[in-house]
Amino acid sequence: MSHLETFNQHRPLLFAIAYRMLGTVTDAEDMVQETFLRWQQTTEATVKSAKTYLSTIITRLCIDHLRSARVQREQYVGPWLPEPLVTQQIDDPAALLELADSLSMAFLVVLERLSPIERAIFLLREVFEYEYDEIAQMVGKSPANCRQILRRARQHITAQRPRFPVSHQQQEQITAKFLEASTQGDLQGLMVLLAKDVTYWSDGGGQVTAALKPLQGAMKVARFLLAIRSKWLSTAVAQMIEINGQPGILTLVDGSIHSVTTFDIVDGYIQFVYTVRNPQKLKPLEEMVFHQVSF
Repeated sequence: MSHLETFNQHRPLLFAIAYRMLGTVTDAEDMVQETFLRWQQTTEATVKSAKTYLSTIITRLCIDHLRSARVQREQYVGPWLPEPLVTQQIDDPAALLELADSLSMAFLVVLERLSPIERAIFLLREVFEYEYDEIAQMVGKSPANCRQILRRARQHITAQRPRFPVSHQQQEQITAKFLEASTQGDLQGLMVLLAKDVTYWSDGGGQVTAALKPLQGAMKVARFLLAIRSKWLSTAVAQMIEINGQPGILTLVDGSIHSVTTFDIVDGYIQFVYTVRNPQKLKPLEEMVFHQVSF
């Protein structure tokens, strides 16, 4: 197997690590490219495990990138949400639930609250199932230290995520009902889908109109969503699409992507609504909508 073939064999894994670490498609692709450049300078015969070696490179690149980007994200206008990623439908329900659990917008938002090292160790162990010795080498910590850091990260993630995620079929049903109610301007239809303390997050990045602070409460969120819909009603087309491993809604206005909305559903009700409107974050979506990627 050639140097390039070896790298391409592991490319999907590298992108999967980088996207979950960084939350942006563009930055993840940049990290994969930088990893390839460094791989080209490596003599493969000296590498015991190409998978571990490449995973180490991209993990360290992502940690460094997160540290340098932290100030920029703190100065971000309004809520910061990950870039949406189009994913393929999977027939295996168990695999689909596992994918959504580690790729959903809600999960990535929670990861944002972890430090770069915590995020790396949590993902490498819980999602990608690396051994502690491997993780220790990747992040420059002892295995015992990695276990301690993982314990803290798990506690934080568990406190923020629902214990009993709904099935993909339930997500589809609720998303379809949400789409129908919002399209028809049905306030009561929306209200029965939303949890009483539902929170709406909107990311416009200061470039387009969006709520600068999260909105909370079923009535407030429902009225806001219908107000947005009525503004673009004459030219908007909304459809369901697979986003980050779960059903979401893609809205186009005048043929261009206007927004992507996903949901965090707990106990049969929508607990969080995430809408990405930042044009820079929607740009990579243009190609993905027509060339869906496997994850």
